[in-house]
Amino acid sequence: MKRDLISLDNFTGQEILQILDLAATLKKRTIGFSDHLKGKAIGLLFQKPSNRTRVSFEVGVYQLGGKCIYLSPQEINLGKRESTQDVAKTLSRYLDGIVARTNSHDDMIALGQHANVPVINGLSDLYHPCQALADLLSIKEHFGSLDDLTLAFVGDGNNVCNSLLLGCAKVGMNISVATPRGYTPDGKIVAQANSYTKNNNAKIVITTDLREAVKNANVVYTDVWVSMGQEEESPDRLKIFQDYQINAELMALAAKDHIFMHCLPAHRGQEVTADVIDGPNSIVFDQAENRLHAQKAVLITLCQ
Repeated sequence: MKRDLISLDNFTGQEILQILDLAATLKKRTIGFSDHLKGKAIGLLFQKPSNRTRVSFEVGVYQLGGKCIYLSPQEINLGKRESTQDVAKTLSRYLDGIVARTNSHDDMIALGQHANVPVINGLSDLYHPCQALADLLSIKEHFGSLDDLTLAFVGDGNNVCNSLLLGCAKVGMNISVATPRGYTPDGKIVAQANSYTKNNNAKIVITTDLREAVKNANVVYTDVWVSMGQEEESPDRLKIFQDYQINAELMALAAKDHIFMHCLPAHRGQEVTADVIDGPNSIVFDQAENRLHAQKAVLITLCQ
């Protein structure tokens, strides 16, 4: 029976940890590739351009012995040139898996419902589960464990934030989210995340006070203030978020052994100052690399 990765809700906390362990094992294999996807073809169905998502999946499929086919926004144009349902059913006849990067999460859900092959969410407007898996892998790699750690997410309660809420809650990590009023993460997702903490004593804090969120945090995380598709909101967002910048003064409140994380691309001088993102506590390029390893683990889990 096929399984999808539409959100981290599709996996238990134990299954997420198993993916992280597999990813860590794959990362240690620095010589030679594997044949887990030998003879298989994975399609990248993208409505949005990408650096890390496209390259990491293409390289990952290649290293697993498979073939990757990139389908640009102009080639498919989901829901306009052809219905999402028809695209999903047609591609299922050619491919062994679909990695999608969509504007609307509804399109992602439709792909999962109508495709007969695994669908992996490479980003939607609601979730970014592959990023969250790479983030958890990076944190576990740095600290050796996810136990008794707190992640502080500062900025926009966006798709990355939503996936981190679910991921942290499922594996037992504490998470504090600080956003301006009106930009909090999706309320239903916060409620879902809270329901998962009942089994592992993890704590979730949603606040507008970034200092409260960052105090004693082991991980401080931020993202851009203006995501793709929000360009018209840019002037307003830059004003609203200006007090939510990650800088040295704020980072001084974090735990002594803290790390800084950002899913990239970053805008130095906006959501984070250069001295923080380029400083000794930053692991942003470890995160970027770990997209490759986490996604290879997902591909083996779902498409082998």
